[in-house]
Amino acid sequence: MVSTVQLLPPITSLAAEQLQEWLSRRGQPAFRARQLRAWLARGAGSFEEMHDLPAGLRSELAGAFRLSSLEPVLESVADRGLTTKLLYGLDGGYTVEAVTMRYPRRTTLCISSQVGCPIGCPFCATGQGPFGRGLRAHEILDQALDAARRLSAEGRRLSHVVFMGMGEPMANYSAVVESVRLIAEEELLGISPRRIVVSTAGLVPRIAQLATEKLSVTLAISLHAARDELRDELVPINRRYPLAELIAASGDFARQTRRRVSYEWVVLAGVNDSDRDADELGRLLDPYLSHVNLIPWNPVEDSPFQGPTPDSLARFAKRIQERGLNVTVRDTRGREADAACGQLRARVQKATA
Repeated sequence: MVSTVQLLPPITSLAAEQLQEWLSRRGQPAFRARQLRAWLARGAGSFEEMHDLPAGLRSELAGAFRLSSLEPVLESVADRGLTTKLLYGLDGGYTVEAVTMRYPRRTTLCISSQVGCPIGCPFCATGQGPFGRGLRAHEILDQALDAARRLSAEGRRLSHVVFMGMGEPMANYSAVVESVRLIAEEELLGISPRRIVVSTAGLVPRIAQLATEKLSVTLAISLHAARDELRDELVPINRRYPLAELIAASGDFARQTRRRVSYEWVVLAGVNDSDRDADELGRLLDPYLSHVNLIPWNPVEDSPFQGPTPDSLARFAKRIQERGLNVTVRDTRGREADAACGQLRARVQKATA
């Protein structure tokens, strides 16, 4: 853990009504809250930069709050600057990662929802490290605000957010849902929930709950296997919520929200990329409610797994398509940036130890 001393609360930890109340007690009109939140969305680097706020108010804000709950610790850059991973320090000495990926027509932030991950998937670097705690909603929001600030300096805009960084989002449900609503607020980032992906390894009760939230997010299931005996090993939560329950809950989500579910499949050579795996997947999923996203495994130090070759990956994708399913192969980004979940954090922890 990184040692940090933070005495002031972050301004983002105040809900909109709390911020208005704080300003009202100082004789400020209600519109000051909108001005301040607009500055946060535009990526102000300090309260002093908020020049349309009175000087006295700027001084009071600087004396009462931090601008963010995050402290940048280390940045790693890959893909000729198109992919950047940031390691942030949090209160309590914890660290989390966020990855920004730049594409021609969009910019996507892969965001963390927990310090570490309690699920313990053996192929994931995050799952091999210690688990700390769930992030608070404003700590998740601050990752998006910081990415937006950095992108603004490049003339870019943050357009998509995926909850596929460190942690199991559904195990930190309330904070994740609140942060989705904050990221979507017009006064802040204004990113439509339709451009937000929330992933889960398979916490079935939370999938049902998310369907009732009236948020048009995309649900992504970290599937990785289409038979219980293999998924029990790759995704240990499957022992509690086996495939029959998971697929039923995901199908109900798709029907209630009219949003197709994305099934994520990290391809591990010789483990889950056979014709049998493709055939089982074809029998498991409804092609009208599903989309399969194949992810070539990102190497993790001291791991027994291996990624697929381009030829074997193409063959596996074709076999799945022949079973009537829509398939995409995710663009592999950031291998030289420790871009797999938890790798940068693990490297820093190892060096510190």
